[in-house]
Formats: sequence, structure tokens, C-alpha cells
Amino acid sequence: QVRLVESGGGLVQAGGSLRLSCAASGRIFSMKSMGWYRQAPGKQRELVATLTRGGITNYADSVKGRFTISRDNADYTRKLQMNNLKPEDTAIYYCTLTTFANDYWGQGTQVTVSS
Repeated sequence: QVRLVESGGGLVQAGGSLRLSCAASGRIFSMKSMGWYRQAPGKQRELVATLTRGGITNYADSVKGRFTISRDNADYTRKLQMNNLKPEDTAIYYCTLTTFANDYWGQGTQVTVSS
């Protein structure tokens, strides 16, 4: 079983920064990528950023230039540095791990940006 543990959410004022972390553990085979999605109230879950095992990044247009996804030495960790946060970034942020067979999701961490 694969487990994803997220940390780092919280409340911040507009223009501030937060860093999210995610660590995956368990029986992971053939990982393709790890990253972050988010879901705001009343909206669909959307891509934020992903980083493949080969080092390729993919960002939502709304966060380009403000958010940076990275990893530690271990393949199964991801960090999301979020700068210049805006109220529209308020959402639950979910860590996700994609393999060739399955998608795995964390429980989510709340990010709230006040104006």
C-alpha cells in the first residue's frame, strides 16, 4: 500500500509564502511523477505542479513564476515553494503520485490566503 503524507499548509497573508512537503512510502513500482493538485470550494480539482522522475516539470499557468516544485535526494519526496500567494490560491492542496498502473493521493492540506 502506498501512503502520501503532506505537511506545510496554513494561513498566510496575500504576498506571503508557504512551503508544502510530501513524502511517499510503501510499495511503489514504476513511478512516473509526483506533484500537487488543489481544490477550492465549489471548484474542480486542478493541477498545480508536477515533477517527473526524469526531472521534467509541469506547472499550471496561474502559478508559473510564483511556485516551484522540487525534490530531495529521495525520489519519493516533493516540495512546493509558494511565493507571492494570492487569495485565489486558497484551496486544499493534495499530493499525488502517479505510476504506470495507479494514481495515489494524500489526505490534503489546507492553504488559506487572506487579502
